[in-house]
Amino acid sequence: MKAEIALQLWERLWQLYRARVSYTQTYEQMILQAGGTIANDHIAFRSLRLDIDTPAGKQNLGIEYLASVAEALGYKVAGEYVFPAQNLYARHYQHPEQERFDLPKLFISELIVEELEEAIASLIFQTVSDAQLLDITLMGDRNIEQLENIFTRPWSPPKQSVVEAVNKVTQYGAWVLLHGYAVNHFTGYVNRQHTPQYPDIETTANGLAALGVPMKAQIEGSLEVGLRQTATHAVKEMVAVTDDASGKLIQIPWTYAYYEIAERYQVETAGKQVLFDAFLGQNAQHLFEMTRKIS
Repeated sequence: MKAEIALQLWERLWQLYRARVSYTQTYEQMILQAGGTIANDHIAFRSLRLDIDTPAGKQNLGIEYLASVAEALGYKVAGEYVFPAQNLYARHYQHPEQERFDLPKLFISELIVEELEEAIASLIFQTVSDAQLLDITLMGDRNIEQLENIFTRPWSPPKQSVVEAVNKVTQYGAWVLLHGYAVNHFTGYVNRQHTPQYPDIETTANGLAALGVPMKAQIEGSLEVGLRQTATHAVKEMVAVTDDASGKLIQIPWTYAYYEIAERYQVETAGKQVLFDAFLGQNAQHLFEMTRKIS
């Protein structure tokens, strides 16, 4: 039952995401017109590692919170990653029935707020302190709409000056203040495209570029580590912030999400050749920068 609920939830989030990130539709059309198939390797979410006071007591806004959702759906921790230069920590989760139900992996990262300079950390804390978090334990297994509502911004729109100040130090932090737990990216799984026209990540990335999709300049990873991945640029949206002078909500342009593509390879493990099913460490840190706002 948990696997079926997870499948329904990710499908709902996919439909919301693809409506906002037009590059995914270009990818779908390109692969399907070539007679291929679409599969999702993983979904990525961002968060903030800090505690706030809630009626139920202290609550951490980082991986701990989103992990409670993943674990309620049957997912298990399968790896962890550290990105010191960006003050980030991440875990990836896999479902024991991943193959049977074609469930994507989850990649959940968090900004370690206490490692930032005190002034910036204080701005972040003040902004998210009114977060209204949903209690996972009170949700019925079948309430997909309630689960879907977790993946939004649970605090009030941030002040424009706060977003701009935080962005100078950590674009990741500014992104989370604006978008909360919204999907950061889905990932087209090159191995499952099944079309000779786009047999690998190079041809897929080049095909998207030829269709006018702005792509990351490099492909990260290698055959030796078992994973290569790249991404489109992030789409821009109008986002709500609080005007410092009037206190009213205004709209400003900011980056939202990008679409990633990934190809996995066989690696040797315990003397056997197996498909690499984890993620890249620090050599993939540039993908976090795809949501950097460029004026």
